[in-house]
Amino acid sequence: MASAQAGSSSATSSNPPILAAGDWTKNLVHLAKTAELKKHALTLQLHTAHILSAHASLDQKSKTIQDMKEQKNKLDSERMRLLNCLRQVNEDRDQADLMEATLNKECDDLRHKIQAITDGEYASAKADVDRLRQELGQSPLPSLQQTLEEKSQQYVLPRRPLPCKATAAATAGNKRAAEDSAAEGQPVGKRPRGRPKGSKTNKNKGKDATGAAAGTAGPTPAS
Repeated sequence: MASAQAGSSSATSSNPPILAAGDWTKNLVHLAKTAELKKHALTLQLHTAHILSAHASLDQKSKTIQDMKEQKNKLDSERMRLLNCLRQVNEDRDQADLMEATLNKECDDLRHKIQAITDGEYASAKADVDRLRQELGQSPLPSLQQTLEEKSQQYVLPRRPLPCKATAAATAGNKRAAEDSAAEGQPVGKRPRGRPKGSKTNKNKGKDATGAAAGTAGPTPAS
């Protein structure tokens, strides 16, 4: 027992205890705060990246919204124009319906008037005229229906088309050219007879070429 205590005391005297040098407590606190700062800095950077991405998306969507508003304004303007056109068309259609109804009424009135005159005054006058013509030995007048049909045929009969100015001018020019040619004693469209152009010159050229060839050849040597 005594020997053990003596050994431990000797070991303690040979290995003295380690004492912390400086303010180690502050260093530990500083290291802990530095680690916590890095952690929060990384979190802050992540949130900042999310915010920047959201801002970019927000700007893009805001621009898209602005474009859509402009497109909507254009569509509203086009819709107003089309509505105005539709209103004008409806007004024109109403006026056309009103005019059609008015014309139909006028046509009905004219038909009733024609029928009344035909059955009344016209029939009486026609009977008197036919009776007097028969007494005078003349043929009766044609009926009203025949007269109307003849008027309709005369109205729809096609007219003969008149010649256009260009055709008339061309015909007059050809006629005048024919008269001038006949006055000169030459047929129209034919060239005067005679030597073809350049025939004399070609003949002289042929003679000159033959003489030149003979002069160049010269006399043949005697064998």
